[in-house]
Amino acid sequence: MTTMAMAPEQVDPHDTRKRVMAIVGGSSGNLVEWYDFYVYAATALYFAPAFFPRGDSTAQLLNTAAIFAVGFLMRPIGGWLFGRIADRSGRKTSMVISVLMMCFGSLMIAVLPTYEQIGVAAPLLLLTARLIQGLSVGGEYGTSATYMSEVALAKHRGFFSSFQYVTLIGGQLLALLVVVVLQAVYSAEEIRAWAWRIPFFIGAGTAVIALFLRRALHETSTAGERSAEGAGTIALLLRHPKPLLQTIGLTAGGSLAFYTYTTYMQKFLVNTAGFSVERASVTMAAVLFCYMCLQPALGALSDRIGRRACLIVFSVGTAVMTVPLLRTLGGVTTSGGAFVLILSALLIVSFYTSISGVVKAELFPPQIRALGVGLGYAIANSLFGGSAEYVALWLKSAGAENAFFWYVAAFALISLVATLSMKDTRLHGHLGHPDAPARND
Repeated sequence: MTTMAMAPEQVDPHDTRKRVMAIVGGSSGNLVEWYDFYVYAATALYFAPAFFPRGDSTAQLLNTAAIFAVGFLMRPIGGWLFGRIADRSGRKTSMVISVLMMCFGSLMIAVLPTYEQIGVAAPLLLLTARLIQGLSVGGEYGTSATYMSEVALAKHRGFFSSFQYVTLIGGQLLALLVVVVLQAVYSAEEIRAWAWRIPFFIGAGTAVIALFLRRALHETSTAGERSAEGAGTIALLLRHPKPLLQTIGLTAGGSLAFYTYTTYMQKFLVNTAGFSVERASVTMAAVLFCYMCLQPALGALSDRIGRRACLIVFSVGTAVMTVPLLRTLGGVTTSGGAFVLILSALLIVSFYTSISGVVKAELFPPQIRALGVGLGYAIANSLFGGSAEYVALWLKSAGAENAFFWYVAAFALISLVATLSMKDTRLHGHLGHPDAPARND
């Protein structure tokens, strides 16, 4: 990995303001994308009977979780497609297209007929909508991570780039808050009957706002980088196998831990700890808010101590703490106890999520940066992150729930191996470091 010198950064207030507005614009679309994707998980407890009417509640959740996981299978295709667009046509173009596709998928779910109305076509159409959303999100991560890393000041790149997960978590939090409001306004029967559709309409509407914000963004890649030989191609990416494998390894453990303690945790509290759906939703909303606020602080910490040190804390901490923490959480009886345990786990996970995008962007040269970040992330995320909920529910139904705890811990060790194989990207990455000399253009 080589260190690229960068042009000197100006401490000009106007320049800083432009960078901040670019971060806001890029991250706003990210929030909409992830809200639309996560609102499915947040409302699955209610709409599962509408599309899968037979079987017990665990079987229904398994079916909806399977479609949630299938949506992840489109992510590698999305990572490749939008990564190619971003590296060859620009980051801005890729981000605008991805948010439009997410809007369409969300609107499609909002108006879907139920199984009772059109039979087996209902879950098939639900699957189609999730595939569209999976394709969109598969492209969103790599492009937004690349854009936000490139637009940030080198000395504060970890801090600014952490807002990718601020908005990602914010999207999930917003989805949960919408569900909490629905639970306060409507009865459980009304939500199961029709009100579960409201969050999907909200997601489709907010995408319009994100579209206008993203159209105003400036491009961070240069014409020379976009027209370089092999830009945005798999052939050029395969000439950099080490960073690609490192990205896959980091994401495998990081995404599995993230989805375990966020997306799956609401169902874990209901099915294992015995919480009501409403109580689990409120608890997770409080947890996610605090988790979201942790990201900038740990992103800024990485600017001081380095990315590698943060990733080691995540990997070792998750490997050691997962099994005892989840065992304890399964027997928790109070919302306060659940809050403390889950947030403790997510504090450790934050050492990964706060710098997830920037550390991967720093691994790749600009000609394949969006492709490398997006495809590497999507491959591991689709195999291990998206399947977390399904694997957990399947093992629970088989009477081996504890095996899932060890499964999460084992993949944290894979992330540790990937971390130990890399230098600190803050100082040795392709985006340059704070003390790099000025480039003579």
